[in-house]
Amino acid sequence: MNLTQISPLRSLLMRLLLVQRLLELMRYRELVYNLVVRELKARYKNSALGFLWSLLNPLAMMAVFTVVFTVIMPSHIAKFPIFLLCGLLPWNFLSSGLLVSINSIVGNANLVKKVYFPREVLPISSVLANLVNFLLSLVVLFAALIAFRIPLSPWLWMLPVVIVVQTCFILGVAFILSTLNVFYRDTIMIMDVVILAWFFLTPIFYPIDSLPRNYLLWGINLDVHRLMYILNPMASLIQAYRDLLYSGYHTNIDFFLRTAITAFAILAFGYWFFVRYSKHFGEVV
Repeated sequence: MNLTQISPLRSLLMRLLLVQRLLELMRYRELVYNLVVRELKARYKNSALGFLWSLLNPLAMMAVFTVVFTVIMPSHIAKFPIFLLCGLLPWNFLSSGLLVSINSIVGNANLVKKVYFPREVLPISSVLANLVNFLLSLVVLFAALIAFRIPLSPWLWMLPVVIVVQTCFILGVAFILSTLNVFYRDTIMIMDVVILAWFFLTPIFYPIDSLPRNYLLWGINLDVHRLMYILNPMASLIQAYRDLLYSGYHTNIDFFLRTAITAFAILAFGYWFFVRYSKHFGEVV
């Protein structure tokens, strides 16, 4: 067998192994469910209000940002609390999902060393636990929509699609970061800084239309508005939420499809990356 025949066979073998791994993961879906419940219970353990914090936290943050950007630094955005929640809630899902899942392998070192199960169960359960919190927080958003008398968009049926795409994106990044954190414990510290910078570089409390279409940098004319969509998937996702819930019309299909393809590509690469190095987790943690 020559070298030209080995490469396709190796690629086929890798695909078969990934399919087998996915089928094995399906058999452990009850474990995923139990870990999600455990994480949610641990988060609200000894808390007087329990799951109500999923509602109170976005309300408190909305109040603070509204005071800052309507009283102290007026932004003149109509119905600013709704505009803000449409960006803030998806962002909280991203940041909490990533920051919790980064430590999902290292934080469960005893399980990883002693018991066999697909290791991807750990970051998946962390992301899904934060998905539950995100879905609960949407109650606040819909209550605000009613309070501000914003009519529901006929395109609201697309909301679950946007949520699925965002969840896939977060899962893909979580697989990559949780793997890196096993071998490089600085990952979580670096991500604290990255998440903060990412927050301000994402149109959460300001409209994306405020970004310049032409910006001269080192002699190069940049369309910052378009680059935000291309380089920052969260910008496109947040705009999709705003289009459906704040503006009341369907989102920009072109940018959203690109974001969906990017999200699924990151998920595929992240899962492959995680599976490739997961066999070494027990030795390192």
